Amino acid sequence: MRPEIHLRLLLALTFATGVVDAVSYLSLDGVFAGNMTGNVIIIGAAVTGADHLPTVGPGVALACFVLGAAAGGRVLRSSPPGWNVRHTALIGGGGLATAGSGVALFAGGDSVAVAGVLAFAMGTQAAAARELAVKDVTTVVVTSTMTAFAADSPLGAGRAQPWPRRAGAIALMTAGAAVGAALIRLAPGWALLVAAAAALSTALAGARATAKSSDRSP
Repeated sequence: MRPEIHLRLLLALTFATGVVDAVSYLSLDGVFAGNMTGNVIIIGAAVTGADHLPTVGPGVALACFVLGAAAGGRVLRSSPPGWNVRHTALIGGGGLATAGSGVALFAGGDSVAVAGVLAFAMGTQAAAARELAVKDVTTVVVTSTMTAFAADSPLGAGRAQPWPRRAGAIALMTAGAAVGAALIRLAPGWALLVAAAAALSTALAGARATAKSSDRSP
């Protein structure tokens, strides 16, 4: 599979993460399902006695993300290079978990449990993205991408950089958050169903691209 296809797939997942994190933060008691830095900061501030900060939700999300990333690493431990059936299974499974979380919210499901499921899915996604190793696109955070973008810009070192990729990751995370926040006005469940559709579409696209690459192989 060509590297640019990997990039497109991970950018689509970056959009989905923006949607999920908007829902988890705005509708699940201030929890981040994908951005673990946010949860670490919340927990650290709450431990010092800061008022009105949640601890259970961020703690559950943090633990579930770690478990999801570990599970993803286990699945991909002996995986061949590039997108393959294991990546499809991980991303597809995460999409189904996200869809199930959306349905659970429609049914009035427990917010901490939903956040935990979403964080686990984001952990498996992050592990899959790490294995594909597309520089500047982790799918769950854009801090390092923004740092590289600014540091290499004319305001910084003025070095040549893959700015479309970096700008695309930042823009798609932002767009996903905007879409998620807008759909929350209808119902948080709808936003998660959109994120699930993006993840499942990505898994299907990855599977098709892998099949085409196999067909072209001698």
